[in-house]
Amino acid sequence: MSEQAPEELPEPGPPAAPQTRVLGAVAAGGALGALARYGALVLWPAADGGFPWTVFAVNVSGCALIGVLMVLTVERGRVTHPLVRPFLGVGVLGGFTTFSTYAADVSGLLVRQELAVAVAYMAATVVAALAAVWAGAVVTRRLLDRGVPGVRDGGRAA
Repeated sequence: MSEQAPEELPEPGPPAAPQTRVLGAVAAGGALGALARYGALVLWPAADGGFPWTVFAVNVSGCALIGVLMVLTVERGRVTHPLVRPFLGVGVLGGFTTFSTYAADVSGLLVRQELAVAVAYMAATVVAALAAVWAGAVVTRRLLDRGVPGVRDGGRAA
């Protein structure tokens, strides 16, 4: 192993603290989102061999909230704390939605040879999740455009 002369050493990178805070926000949000999903699955367990309604509802509602969050924090230029999107978007909503369980559910349905339910679940989840992001964004834009004091243009003064 060759050693570099002190004058050839690369410049140190930015401090790790900001990245550590982002990772902490994502981890904390992910834990909360996963707990919320777990709670939904405990309260409304899926019936064996049927359509996985709870996972479907979790994924669709989470996608709708992602649409709301993106309008509020990105499109409308609302000034938010730099950890809001990592905490809520990647963390809470990323931990709440579960497309890995969706894939496992589809696999289980196929193994049990429930082809019609598997295909319906695959198609319905993709279509409903995309529609939910779109609907969440559209409804949020319309509510913001109504001119409600303190809400119009994402809370910025006109």
